[in-house]
Amino acid sequence: MIPQPTTTDLRHPTRPPRAQWADAAKGVCIILVVGWHVVVKDYLRIDWHVGAPVPGLWGTLGEQFLPLRMPLFFTISGIFAANAVQRPWRTVARSRVAGFLYLYAVWLLIHSAILALAPDFPTDRAASALGLLEQLTVTPSNLWYLYALALYFTLAKAARRLPRVLVVVPAAVLSAIAAAGLLATPGNRAGLYQNLVFFLAGLYLRPWIERWAATASRRRLVLTAGAYALALVAMAAAGAQRWFGVWPVVSVVAVAFGITAAAHLTRSSTLSDRLTTLGRTTLPVYVIHMPVLALLDRLLINPVSGLDSVAQSLVVLGYPVLLTALVIGLSLAIHRGLLAVHARWLFALPGARRPAVGA
Repeated sequence: MIPQPTTTDLRHPTRPPRAQWADAAKGVCIILVVGWHVVVKDYLRIDWHVGAPVPGLWGTLGEQFLPLRMPLFFTISGIFAANAVQRPWRTVARSRVAGFLYLYAVWLLIHSAILALAPDFPTDRAASALGLLEQLTVTPSNLWYLYALALYFTLAKAARRLPRVLVVVPAAVLSAIAAAGLLATPGNRAGLYQNLVFFLAGLYLRPWIERWAATASRRRLVLTAGAYALALVAMAAAGAQRWFGVWPVVSVVAVAFGITAAAHLTRSSTLSDRLTTLGRTTLPVYVIHMPVLALLDRLLINPVSGLDSVAQSLVVLGYPVLLTALVIGLSLAIHRGLLAVHARWLFALPGARRPAVGA
């Protein structure tokens, strides 16, 4: 997600070229988001009667990306926010805070309506008017990323003149407390609490992160990949996922690896171009994919569960990959269809410039 980036200090923003490595990384992140939802909300619920423990392996593989997926996404969001938070309050409040809250509210209503058609699909949903009000205010739904961006922009703008250590340290402590399970986190509050520090890191450390990406070497890629793998193994072996501070530290290692890997991906033009394009259209995939997956789950789970062992053995390995690709493809197609019928209001606050997710 870089052509030569501008490393202007946050206090003197310019409008540098959009970093290709950052968009490529966003593309990878949204694939990981959809893929994880496919695995835990559909794939692992299928009654697989094959001899090999393939479903469990897919679940384990998906878990290894949990420290990477959202922390990297929010770090990139912070990078893209660096210029926006310098604008006047009125501009930030409308284009970012109100814009993301508007998208969150609109798509929460859409999700609530569509998910009612798939009552067995395992995801957060409002079962009553009070539940809907709770999701709109204090306990965000599975659209919590949009809710978090609105909140993070507000906090970053309000704290702009404070010493950064007074902002980052409490955010890091909050992340460690939430990850250790020392704070009640109903719904998706855990993600909300844990990822503020990564948004702030992207916001405050943008010049250093851009230099890190621009100077990424193959040696660094190997070292960061090894460090991430070692951290995952050590955390699992010690059962330290809930130890205070461990999860945020592992996530920092994961983000360092993710940025390095994304910078290397952009050196392969065919792959990087596709990931960059996807990374610049993460908003429609993010807001549309869950209802699409819920309806596909309703159509597929019983027929696939009813296949004989031979037929299941032919699809068990590739099923998550194929379904992830299908869900993303359908989400993008639905987005194009909605734009064709002039439903742009579903993707931006009317009258405001459409912010890409993370921008």
